[in-house]
Amino acid sequence: MTELLVGTKKGLFALQGENGDFEVSARAFAGEPVEFAIRDPRSGRYLAAVTSMFYGPKIFVTDDPAGEWQQAEGATLPEGGEAALKRIWTIVLGEEEGLVYAGGDPAVLFESRDGGLTWELNEPFWEQPGRPDWQPGAGGLCLHSIATWPGDPSRLALGISAVGVWLSDDGGQTWRHGNDGLVARYVPEESREGTLDLCVHNMHRHPTRPERLFMQFHGGVYRSDDAGESWLDIGTDTGLPSDFGFPLVVDPDDADSAYVIPLVADLDRVTPDGRVRVYETRDAGASWAERGDGLPAEDAYLTILRQAFGRSGSGETMELYFGATSGDVFGSRDAGGTWFTAATKLPPVHSVRVS
Repeated sequence: MTELLVGTKKGLFALQGENGDFEVSARAFAGEPVEFAIRDPRSGRYLAAVTSMFYGPKIFVTDDPAGEWQQAEGATLPEGGEAALKRIWTIVLGEEEGLVYAGGDPAVLFESRDGGLTWELNEPFWEQPGRPDWQPGAGGLCLHSIATWPGDPSRLALGISAVGVWLSDDGGQTWRHGNDGLVARYVPEESREGTLDLCVHNMHRHPTRPERLFMQFHGGVYRSDDAGESWLDIGTDTGLPSDFGFPLVVDPDDADSAYVIPLVADLDRVTPDGRVRVYETRDAGASWAERGDGLPAEDAYLTILRQAFGRSGSGETMELYFGATSGDVFGSRDAGGTWFTAATKLPPVHSVRVS
């Protein structure tokens, strides 16, 4: 039995199914935007990031998505400041028992040491000297990617729209840039050198070769082979119909493998040519191959958001799932070889994770 946690504009949906036949098993936070939801396999606890119209962004936890949810404490900004917490974009499991991270807007990093029940602000990152000059992307000042280092809780990489990549080697006590090689083509050429206006869209570290990361950029797809210190362009003349997009997944069995779902461009954020296609590389981005068997192939102008692409397992039997703002969720049980429709007529999908 596979369980999907689907965060939507109008609540969280838990879907359960086998062999591609899914049903809604639970719904929570009806009518409220759920930006992200995940299940921690270490404890069995579910965590959800919810943006209330009245109370703002909150993190909730439960042991049963169909039961009662408890509001976590501490995921707030310091009182008396001018900044307001606008959204919590992601929740990521850390490399120590009970350690969990959350990232949000305005470029804020939270940490929990008790599995998500209580949170505290990472103050060294919050107090970066240049923060007043940071510029938001179109969706805000989003800290959306938190790449932990397997087995080493001291090493972290953050991806932010639009202030690039940040690296720490001491568990978040100090931070430095990791932007060498990223090209902000949306910035005038004479202003690109040294700019921090670097709009990272998504970033993932490979679990068995942690010095390798893949990135979807605002007009670019990149790979790093030195733990995020520098980046190589793998989106130009490599078989992609566009190098613009948000979703990204890696195969844990293969450090040369990644999947992206391209969109046309920043002003036309729909699937190219009216066809829904996932693109896969098995040679670290030297080439990309289309994987669309079973996906809508004509008159399908869908938008797939940043966190709306998840996976379970690895290798040839890896399960892939993604959702669109149309309310459709698609799945594959053979690493993208063939696809099926897992759900339709949901509210616009913000995130998909296999629990």
